[in-house]
Amino acid sequence: MIYERLLEHVQSDFYPMHMPGHKRNKEFCMVNPYAIDITEIDGFDNLHEAEELLADAMKRAAAIYQTKETYFLVNGSTCGLLAGISALTSKGDDVLVARNSHKAVYNAIFLNELHPIYLYPEMDVDYGIALGISPEQVRERLEENPNIRLVVITSPTYEGIVSDIRAIADIAHSYGAYLLVDEAHGAHLPFMKGAPKSALFMGADVVIQSVHKTLPAFTQTALLHIASERVNREEIKRYLSIYETSSPSYVLMAGIDQCMEFLEKGSSRFAAYEKELEQLTKELLRGDAVQLWQPADPDVPKDPTKLVLTKGSGSGKALYDEFRLTYHIQPEMASKDYVLLMSTVGDTKEGLKRVADAVRMMNQKEVGNTKEVSRHKFVFIRPAIRYEHAKTRGMKTEIVPLKDSIGRAAAGYVYLYPPGIPLLVPGEVMSEELLAEIDNYRLSGLEVKGLKEGSRIMVLKEEGASSR
Repeated sequence: MIYERLLEHVQSDFYPMHMPGHKRNKEFCMVNPYAIDITEIDGFDNLHEAEELLADAMKRAAAIYQTKETYFLVNGSTCGLLAGISALTSKGDDVLVARNSHKAVYNAIFLNELHPIYLYPEMDVDYGIALGISPEQVRERLEENPNIRLVVITSPTYEGIVSDIRAIADIAHSYGAYLLVDEAHGAHLPFMKGAPKSALFMGADVVIQSVHKTLPAFTQTALLHIASERVNREEIKRYLSIYETSSPSYVLMAGIDQCMEFLEKGSSRFAAYEKELEQLTKELLRGDAVQLWQPADPDVPKDPTKLVLTKGSGSGKALYDEFRLTYHIQPEMASKDYVLLMSTVGDTKEGLKRVADAVRMMNQKEVGNTKEVSRHKFVFIRPAIRYEHAKTRGMKTEIVPLKDSIGRAAAGYVYLYPPGIPLLVPGEVMSEELLAEIDNYRLSGLEVKGLKEGSRIMVLKEEGASSR
């Protein structure tokens, strides 16, 4: 049973360096969840027509984050992205989208039959880490496509890279476009002195944050913020009522509200955490074998809570397994050449010390080991678009072996998970280069989602396409 497996895991000595941000810390403990699991009974308001208790809670959240309006989300940032994009566009609009966007952004494009124009981020080619979107790229695309209605950027990225939102917002607004920022990994930014500034204060119109990712809140909880007067609030509310459950969990909403109370009173806790994190970072920077990845350009803003670690003599998956199996530290994710440890204000001093000790021991074991892994250079492969995503609706499909998919248009998403960024979007064409990249990921032990039976793929059945 799931419950029994959870209890077994909780009773083990594994330390969580992954979301949710409460890190199972008893400091944030609530009572028996069954005791407070109710529906919309008298005195407890209604999330989609909030007038009393929930309206007051959301007003408090807006005051804490200094926004025009803030909404509780119990379907995660996913429903916020769907609602925000739907509210800021009309069917068939042009949208400018960072290619390293979450799958939910692509689903919003599909549902609203939007015309996507992609922004490809600069890459650290040694590790396959996206380095953010430049304002110059945004200006260039808007100049070429003056009908763009909305710009969608992910900042911070999964690895913590922050784009220049202030400049991007100014450019987007000068061309009459809205700016929506997926800040799912940045709900903590306004409360940390040593972190880059939140998009909330940089001119974005709508910002979506997952409080569960980086703050002490339950999985699935998030916030949608209206940060400018340009936004039609009624449209936002209308689409939230479409994409968010009509039976919101009061346990989850109470968790968000409790998290807001922590933010109101937690400045000393954040100060202590930043001090502990700074010490851990110094320790990680000393390593020879296991190293803390930093952008080559020191001017690239990065969230210090995202600890991206590499190991000269091994793959990301091997380092992930070493953390997990040898030191009982559970990382957030493994990519081909690095591991991501997520630190939050919910971490204990003892937990962060375990990370430092584990890395120190790994480095000691590697003394004298000069073996270097030959790293595959990563580039963001740009598939040809045969059909826009929305146009694939209703088209016939078939499943073919991966090796026979070159030149065929995908019928579903193919993506690395985590973080869920598509390698192929429906309607895009498989190339030899992309197939080689997918094979490379699979051989590295990474999870490539969207494939069938591990080595087959669903493609569109087109006139003249061979069914091998």
